[in-house]
Amino acid sequence: MRRSHRFLLPLLLFSTLAHAVPSAVRVDVLQTKLDHPWSLAFLPDNRGMLITLKGGQLRHWQAGKGLSDPLTGVPKVWAHGQGGLLDVVLAPDFAQSRRVWLSFSESDLNDNAGTAVGYGRLSEDLKRLENFQTVFRQMPKLSTGNHFGGRLVFDGKGHLFIGLGENNQRPTAQDLDKLQGKVVRLTDQGKIPPDNPFVNEAGARPEIWAYGIRNPQGMAMNPWSDTLWLNEHGPRGGDEINIPEKGKNYGWPLATWGINYSGFKIPEAKGEIVAGTEQPIFYWKHSPAVSGMAFYNSDRFPQWQQKLFIGALKEQNVIVMTVNENTVTEDGRILGERRQRIRDVRIGPDGFLYVLTDESDGELLRVSPRT
Repeated sequence: MRRSHRFLLPLLLFSTLAHAVPSAVRVDVLQTKLDHPWSLAFLPDNRGMLITLKGGQLRHWQAGKGLSDPLTGVPKVWAHGQGGLLDVVLAPDFAQSRRVWLSFSESDLNDNAGTAVGYGRLSEDLKRLENFQTVFRQMPKLSTGNHFGGRLVFDGKGHLFIGLGENNQRPTAQDLDKLQGKVVRLTDQGKIPPDNPFVNEAGARPEIWAYGIRNPQGMAMNPWSDTLWLNEHGPRGGDEINIPEKGKNYGWPLATWGINYSGFKIPEAKGEIVAGTEQPIFYWKHSPAVSGMAFYNSDRFPQWQQKLFIGALKEQNVIVMTVNENTVTEDGRILGERRQRIRDVRIGPDGFLYVLTDESDGELLRVSPRT
C-alpha cells in the first residue's frame, strides 16, 4: 500500500489546517489519586475494569465499590523513565481461561531494559493473578528508560500484536535481527505463527510482523476494515498513524516528517519519502505526543459513529478524527481545558468514552457528548 507523492499534500493539510470544534462533552470523574495510570481493560458482566499503574500496580475498579488494593501475582517491573507496568488486555477466551495479559518493562543484570509480555489467571475474587508466565521478551535489551511501546491487541483471528519501541536506539528499527522498533505478531497462546513474514529468513527474528517503527503508543483494530492501526511518536514533529501490514517497512529512521529535538536533521534520515518504505496515512507536523487510541463502534451516541479518539500527552487533550476507509481527518480536540496529559482512551461496553490521565494524581474519566 505505497503512496505516491501526489497524496502527501492532503495529508499535510489535514494536520495543519484550523480544526472544527467538536460538540461539547460531559465529563464524569470516576476515580482520582491514580499514580500515573497507563491502561485499562473492561471486565465482563459489569464487574468494572482493571487499571495498570506505571509504577507496577494492577488495580480493580468498580462503580459503587471504588478502587481495590493492588492485585498480587503481578510480575516485578523495571519502573524507570518511560518503563513500568504498561498495557493490560483480556484474552479472547477470558470467559473460559480468565487470562489477563500484561506488557511491562524488565531489565537485565546490566540495568538495560526491554518490553516483556505475559499472562496470568485472574482469580474469581479479582484479588490476584495466578501462575503468571512471561511468554515474550524484547531482545536484545537496549533501553535506559525510553521508547518501550507496549500496546497489546488481539485481532480476533487467533493472533496477538505487540507494538515495540526502538528504545531510543534509532538504527535498530531497521535491523531484522533485533526486536526494537517492530510490530510483533504471536498466536493468542504466545507462540510464533508459521505464516509470519520472516519465519524462514536467515538472521531475522520470526516474531516480526512489520518494522521501521519509532515509539508506538496507541494501537487498535479498526472495526470497519478489520485491520490493525497504530500511532507512534515522531521525534520533534512527525507523529504518525500507520496501518502495519505484513513484512512492510514504515521508514524510521530513514524516512520521517520530523527532526531531532536539537533542531537538526535526524542523522540517518534520507528524507520524508524514501523508496521501499511506507508513508503514514496521516501525520502531524507538530507533535501532539499521541497516546492511546480507540475507534467508536457503538450505537449509544450516533454523533460519534466513524470517529477515532487519540490521546495526546504533550497537548493534554483528546484528538477527535473522522475515519473514511483508510483516510482520516481531524474534527478537533476535547478535554484540553482540564490541562492533563492523556495516557489512554477506551470505548466501554456501555458506549461511553473512558480516559486515563497520566499524572501523579491521575484520573479515570467517563466522557459523553452533550446533545
